[in-house]
Amino acid sequence: MSCWRRLYHFVLAYSAWEHAEVVLGGESYTALACGLQNALWSLGGVPAEHRSDSLSAAFRNLAADAAEDQTRRYDALCVHYNMQPTRNNRGVAHENGAIESQHGHLKRVVVQALLLRGSTDFDSLDAYRDWIADLIGRRNARREKLVGIERATLGTLPARRTTDHDEASVRVTSSSGFILRKVFYTVPSRLIGYRLNLRIYDDRLDCFVGQSLVLTLPRGRPPSDGRRIQVVDYRHIIHSLRCKPMALLHLVYRDALFPRPAYRSAWERLIAAREARIACRIMVELLALAHERGCEAELAAALVEQMQDGGVPDPAPLRARFAPVATRLPAVAVNLPSIASYDALLPAMAATACATPRAVA
Repeated sequence: MSCWRRLYHFVLAYSAWEHAEVVLGGESYTALACGLQNALWSLGGVPAEHRSDSLSAAFRNLAADAAEDQTRRYDALCVHYNMQPTRNNRGVAHENGAIESQHGHLKRVVVQALLLRGSTDFDSLDAYRDWIADLIGRRNARREKLVGIERATLGTLPARRTTDHDEASVRVTSSSGFILRKVFYTVPSRLIGYRLNLRIYDDRLDCFVGQSLVLTLPRGRPPSDGRRIQVVDYRHIIHSLRCKPMALLHLVYRDALFPRPAYRSAWERLIAAREARIACRIMVELLALAHERGCEAELAAALVEQMQDGGVPDPAPLRARFAPVATRLPAVAVNLPSIASYDALLPAMAATACATPRAVA
């Protein structure tokens, strides 16, 4: 997975202490609020002023004499942290140069560090986030003395963070999914008919039924041409597909259903070599096997082996290979005493009863 290029970057003007984190979307309020709050809580204090350029997430960018150019949410965010929000004057390139130069330095440092690493590929988004955090931590370690001077002038943090997400409410349809901002998401079939309250972050959706968190989904982003996309998890709909395997043939989000390239290749091989009805049944069986046995990666490797030299996926040996391991219950010997052995207790119990003093009324 290639690294992501867009970062949120926070810098203190005097000490050059900085905080950076990956932003998946554009200049949204959720990215600004989450990044700014993470920076402040990592720093341990609040500067008197927060200065930015003309971010659409913070300013409406109206006429210069507009009385209320700030967005309500950005204004509330700054009030919560007792910061004075300001911004550069539009068209004045030299303003805020101390910060803009730090942005340029960070870009060059990231490029150079990737060259030294030898690859821009990371196993996951979390791996890239950890790499960025480590890079920033090493840069901040060299500024500890200046940071200590500047930290003494910072204000105190509030008792808690404030809202850093958008909210929406959707109803799960009979197709076990919902549409939000031109993206179709699948959810477990048990949620069909429920209304979900969503907290929309930069990288995820937290789904609530009432006040209970029931599911977290990765956030999808539609392309700029307006096409709809799908965020699909085959585990959510595999039980429905097992009832109607032929539905796979004309499923709108079929390509998004396959969790790994090996499964997509298996489908292409099956549909080319088998009757459609049989190909659908085998493919659904393979997905169900991956879900029920928890062997998605291992099964993908086994499918690659089967398809070598033009082979067609065969579920029979795969079922045997990934079948649950039969275990034998341990033999437990229970030795029960004979009924006659209880008779030996009766004389002792009678003697104890006679020796116990009793109160006389």
